[in-house]
Amino acid sequence: MSMKELTFEERAKLCANPAGRRVFETMARKKSCLSFNPDVTTSALILETVRQVGAECCMIKTHMDIVEDFSPALVEELTKLSEELDFVIFEDRKFADIGNTAKLQYAHGHTKIASWSHVTNAHCVAGPGTVEALKEVGVPLERGLMLVAQMSTKGTLADGGPYSEACVKQAYDHDEFVFGFVAQHRLTDHPGFLTLTPGVKLAKGGDGMGQQYNTPESVMALGADIIQVGRGILNAEDRAAEAKKYREQSWAGYLSRLEKSPIEKVPYPKSHFA
Repeated sequence: MSMKELTFEERAKLCANPAGRRVFETMARKKSCLSFNPDVTTSALILETVRQVGAECCMIKTHMDIVEDFSPALVEELTKLSEELDFVIFEDRKFADIGNTAKLQYAHGHTKIASWSHVTNAHCVAGPGTVEALKEVGVPLERGLMLVAQMSTKGTLADGGPYSEACVKQAYDHDEFVFGFVAQHRLTDHPGFLTLTPGVKLAKGGDGMGQQYNTPESVMALGADIIQVGRGILNAEDRAAEAKKYREQSWAGYLSRLEKSPIEKVPYPKSHFA
């Protein structure tokens, strides 16, 4: 059964998680479906690249565990930039441990992710206990969680089937905290859940280490709401100009999808879990 494609403004009202609503609203306000990850290893380079491209992005994705000189000052400055340039911060932690350990990793340690990152993510391999534990920390802080339901690497085990189905079920079970998925295409028909698709470049290809790239146009046609871009922007001679290309192409894909409603059948509709 097909469904009508709603605007991001309409979908924000149907999202039960406050951080998720913030993402939808930011996307609509900035006309941006672009998330950028500055995968560099020093605080100075992270802040430099974010200042260059943040105005084009709805989200900045970080990997703070690779930053050699991480400090609270980096988080403080990144938070200021998120307010100044109007983007959401997403720490790509991919929690996967048992509940108690994941909860400690989220709230404590040297990065204290929950204290500053609006959004984070988790695998579902350890069962629902991971999400339940993270929720205890995140909900009081109005944080949000995305579940890694699929990955863009060659040979991934997160490629649909029972694992992806379990991720979607956990999202429905915890929709006050979970607001979407990291996936290669839209997985379910609830408009309050969004889909972030990694592995996006302006030209298809690979990186020789298993990553596979698709174009903004192709992933938006499959139901992506946010495209995740890293090296395609990071390695560009003019990062700001390159980020603008990604933003414009992905936004055009979103507008085209609105015009071509309805959306085709998804593998795990809400009715599947009734």
